[in-house]
Amino acid sequence: MAMIEVSGVAKAFTLHNQGGAVIPVMQGAELSVSTGECVALTGSSGAGKSTLMRMIYGNYLAGEGRILVGGLDVAKAAPREIIALRRATLGHVSQFLRVVPRVPTIDVVMEPLLRVGAGADEARGKAEALLARLRIPERLWSLSPLTFSGGEQQRVNIARGFAHEYPALLLDEPTASLDAANRATVLSLISEAKARGAAILGIFHDEGARAAVCDREVDVSAFTPRGMAA
Repeated sequence: MAMIEVSGVAKAFTLHNQGGAVIPVMQGAELSVSTGECVALTGSSGAGKSTLMRMIYGNYLAGEGRILVGGLDVAKAAPREIIALRRATLGHVSQFLRVVPRVPTIDVVMEPLLRVGAGADEARGKAEALLARLRIPERLWSLSPLTFSGGEQQRVNIARGFAHEYPALLLDEPTASLDAANRATVLSLISEAKARGAAILGIFHDEGARAAVCDREVDVSAFTPRGMAA
């Protein structure tokens, strides 16, 4: 069963500081991701991989088409519906950690679990297990992750993204800049999510990681409007 389904999606950007010029960046995008499947978005830099991911997550509004996630059409959904979708159904691991300053790392990782109704003890236990598995020293758990190195922040972001068992996950370069041990841990987390039935769509420039966890690839270059190809 398709958990994520993109059909006939188009996107253009209007450059208001350049006389309102309209730049089409995507046309006729089609893809689906079934439960228990990991699909990689591929294509050259600028092909639209991140743009498509942002439309699926609801950060960008699609100009045309349909984007179904768990039966909800994100392209037409109200903001409150997208918030509810992100809370329980659609997780997102980006390349950058965005958190409120001074919030302890353990609380950052617990938050997705608390939002779906998990008890404090359960949420803390899962957060601690993930942080330990991703080799974040326990002495750092009470500190804000904004004080951490880039690699440590990335691992906190991954722990937060995998804390709740989202039915659908968007992953943007989840293994970038990780050492071999942490890279292997992240690939294991992805494989475990697939095994429980999560539908995963990701951008993996790491070819080895892509080969290890992805079932197939979708080349986003195929959706570049005519005349825009590199």
